[in-house]
Amino acid sequence: MNGLDCVTLFFFYHATFVQKIKNMNIIVTGSVGYVSTPLIQELIERGHSVTVISSKAEKLAAIEALGAKAAIGTMEDADFLTDVFTGADAVYCMLSPAGSFTDPDNRVSDVIERANAIAYNYVQAIEGSGVKRVVYLSSVGAHMDKGNGLLVIHHNAENTLSKLPADVNITFMRPVGFYKNLFGYIGAIKTRGVIASNYGGDDTSNLVAPQDIAAAIVEELESTRPGRQVRYIASEELTCQEVAAILGEAIGKPDLQWITITDEQLLEGMKAFMNESFAQSFVEMNISTHNGEIYEDYYRHKPILGKVKLKDFAKGFATAYQQ
Repeated sequence: MNGLDCVTLFFFYHATFVQKIKNMNIIVTGSVGYVSTPLIQELIERGHSVTVISSKAEKLAAIEALGAKAAIGTMEDADFLTDVFTGADAVYCMLSPAGSFTDPDNRVSDVIERANAIAYNYVQAIEGSGVKRVVYLSSVGAHMDKGNGLLVIHHNAENTLSKLPADVNITFMRPVGFYKNLFGYIGAIKTRGVIASNYGGDDTSNLVAPQDIAAAIVEELESTRPGRQVRYIASEELTCQEVAAILGEAIGKPDLQWITITDEQLLEGMKAFMNESFAQSFVEMNISTHNGEIYEDYYRHKPILGKVKLKDFAKGFATAYQQ
């Protein structure tokens, strides 16, 4: 065997060994949702063993179709979480606010209370199972303890998880606004010919794709960095009017505008299809977007932007608009 062959063989075995030691047993919460699905797919592709927690037994087939194992149970059951977390190398945690926004008996205070309880259950399960690597899906605005609407659940959860022992390494992932939220404007565009909210025009509307969130989470799950980190995730940094221009071009309305209406106008409009408690929460969150408070910490820790741009998303937006 010549020298080159020896070197080639060395790197072949070295690469194989590195791949083997990188294989991890990872727990994913969030079932097969918006972020969890691309996350599961990427983790499986990278050779990790993935167990997905879902509260719905009917999701079992979809989870297994992705190549993962399913664990059916609820976040309210700390013992269940502890059992599933035991033996894991890393855990991805997220909160999924329960209850319909249209249910008059469901209140923001109830969602916050439930989210706080689940965050506490995560702490119990992480401590009880001995997991040392945790990635939590938080949100932009989580640095605020008020004035951020329902996003306060992430501020609370970060504080709760931070009480874990120092040897538990945690990354708080703070994505900006999801691309999918833009689908909510289709009705207004069709009926009024504009996008309208209590922020708009030259206000910031930073956005992110689920694929870019998933890629960042994978990096953190595989990381051996010690301690506690905050990581922001974004795909595009745009103004509201730039968003409107890109979407307008995609749907054949190149002059589409994103206009600013008053807080009162937005509140009354939202109360037509959701209860007042949630409508007020959305208005409050949007106020922090309009005045820039929601992005203050983001701009102190700007991330490298992801790969999926709004023009890529706009193709699917145009399809949904035409339906």
